[in-house]
Amino acid sequence: MKIAMVGSGYVGLVSGACFADFGHDVVCIDKDQSKIDRLHDGIMPIYEPGLAELVGANVRAGRLTFTTSLAEGIKDADAIFIAVGTPSRRGDGHADLTFVYAVAKEIGENLANDAVVVTKSTVPVGTGDEVERILKDSGTSHKFSVVSNPEFLREGAAIGDFKRPDRIVIGAEDDFGREVMSAVYRPLFLNESPILFTGRRTSELIKYAANAFLATKITFINEMADLCEKVGADVQDVSRGIGMDGRIGAKFLHAGPGYGGSCFPKDTLALLKTAEDYDSPTRIVEAVVKVNDTRKRAMGRKVLDALGGADKARGKKVALLGLTFKPNTDDMRDSPAIAVAQTLTDAGVEVAAFDPEGMELAAPLMPEVTMVEEPYAAIKDADAIAIVTEWDAFRALDLGRVKELAKAPVLVDLRNIYRPDEVRAAGFEYSSIGRN
Repeated sequence: MKIAMVGSGYVGLVSGACFADFGHDVVCIDKDQSKIDRLHDGIMPIYEPGLAELVGANVRAGRLTFTTSLAEGIKDADAIFIAVGTPSRRGDGHADLTFVYAVAKEIGENLANDAVVVTKSTVPVGTGDEVERILKDSGTSHKFSVVSNPEFLREGAAIGDFKRPDRIVIGAEDDFGREVMSAVYRPLFLNESPILFTGRRTSELIKYAANAFLATKITFINEMADLCEKVGADVQDVSRGIGMDGRIGAKFLHAGPGYGGSCFPKDTLALLKTAEDYDSPTRIVEAVVKVNDTRKRAMGRKVLDALGGADKARGKKVALLGLTFKPNTDDMRDSPAIAVAQTLTDAGVEVAAFDPEGMELAAPLMPEVTMVEEPYAAIKDADAIAIVTEWDAFRALDLGRVKELAKAPVLVDLRNIYRPDEVRAAGFEYSSIGRN
């Protein structure tokens, strides 16, 4: 089959490369000429493990190409995926669908054959209806079907998630859409990946409901961590104890500084706005958003406490290890590290930071933070070290070297990647999340 992927960002590029690896003929389309030029040169616009190799292999095989021309890219395509950004709209928090609707209009004006138009972008309930209206208003004479096919990719593990998915959700309103999408995902169907066919609006809501539920699990265990610290319990044992219950499950029960990234913050907010529009309040999600926002600054105050309190922190130095919202990505969107760093610099603290992949994107977001070339350079002369992102590079620091370089042996582990007894035995003052 021929597939056109409009948008060559995180979702579009990963999806396009994986579809090509299945044997489909894929064209990735993007209006950013510099991005397309870099892709032609084998330079990825994002960091995702294995992506450069996957893209390169399928380009060499002739199954994956890139263009800035939508008209050229969608010609003869059986399925046209819309995979452009839907950021939170400034001012009200709704998902900004400007790019989605602009692409739909351009597709309608250039459609040269029968095709299925697929919204891969995360979009609110009813977006597919509007895309269908836009296509009809374009005056195209060709048969089309509008389908919802949300993505469930974890940054840092996206290729594996695409090729071995928990489920594939397809929201279609007619047989044409269902038949084409069945053919698109035939390689996964043969591997017995579960495919759920639903109505289009149901499919759109599934994506938001899934992300809101996962954000709720994260926020719940973070609140339990705070309670553990008050009562002298261990949140990691609490997580294991409740995660063994098959009704709950162990995933997303790791206490930390709060969720961030490209999905959870904007999707929970967009779900709230949709619920308000339909007069169906989602109080739990509302509390999740509020608690998570508050937690990020609280983690900055936790680091200040390790310095002796905000009143004694001015002029001291903190080494921040990890800036991205999670490891194995360069994504800085809504990363807890931003709020932690801001809390520290607001208190007059000097901050030196290191991240294996995120410093280029972090630098303009943290103008008062000094970016350094490796973790021990950040640690040198630091009054405290704070681990904010659980990169593998930070899991086995040479504690003896750390103690020699730092001005004070103070370690604040916001990801619980160290054992308290081992760190304290090495002579450190140690604090973590939800552990006595």
